[in-house]
Amino acid sequence: MDEIVREVSETLRLARVEKYGSEELSAGPDIKTAKEIIIVEGRADITNLLRYGIQNTVAVEGTKIPKSIIQLCREKEATAFLDGDRGGDLILKELTQVANIKYVARAPRGKEVEELTSDEIKTCLQKRVPLRKIKKIPKKRKKILVPKQIVSSVKELKGTLEAVLFNEKMEQIERLPVSKLAERLHETNGVDTVVFDGVITQRIVDIASEKKIQYLMAARISNVIKQPLQVHILTFAEVES
Repeated sequence: MDEIVREVSETLRLARVEKYGSEELSAGPDIKTAKEIIIVEGRADITNLLRYGIQNTVAVEGTKIPKSIIQLCREKEATAFLDGDRGGDLILKELTQVANIKYVARAPRGKEVEELTSDEIKTCLQKRVPLRKIKKIPKKRKKILVPKQIVSSVKELKGTLEAVLFNEKMEQIERLPVSKLAERLHETNGVDTVVFDGVITQRIVDIASEKKIQYLMAARISNVIKQPLQVHILTFAEVES
């Protein structure tokens, strides 16, 4: 009888994966009411944690962090519990740039959260560390070798408050005032690189990410930038002539 009860209980737990937010993310039943939440990578992770009674969970389900998770991290104390592989590294990088993560826990190197045992999960969560302790102090940015078209543009643009747009072949598409840059980027396709005499703001970075622009180069970078993985940001001072 006890074995039957355990099997029924296990089935009920596994069936309690719910949907959360407009993106219908996989989540545990306590995600809305819990003060602390655990962010994992996928539905299989949610299922495994539910198996051991952990119900305050939600899954990012991809490398692009959903808006619902960003909002949750503003309202609750969030722990990122990620696989011990390259995928986990990438998701952690993206999470820390767009969401307010307080703690980080990782599966042992080479293992995934979905395959961990109860004891392994307990150990990983007990060993979670504050994000501020694992963030590395940035190294001094070095000069970077860039195409001659970029070098020329940097020299020409200094003091002009203007911008130049290039395609992937480093052919100039357009030159325009920085005041019109954001609007123009919204309207234009095929831009690979943007060089401008101004400040790289979060708005410009977000537009670049949306339009799949690879490189942004400007006189300065705002201190509050959260940089998507696919957008490379440089300053004029980093250009190697």
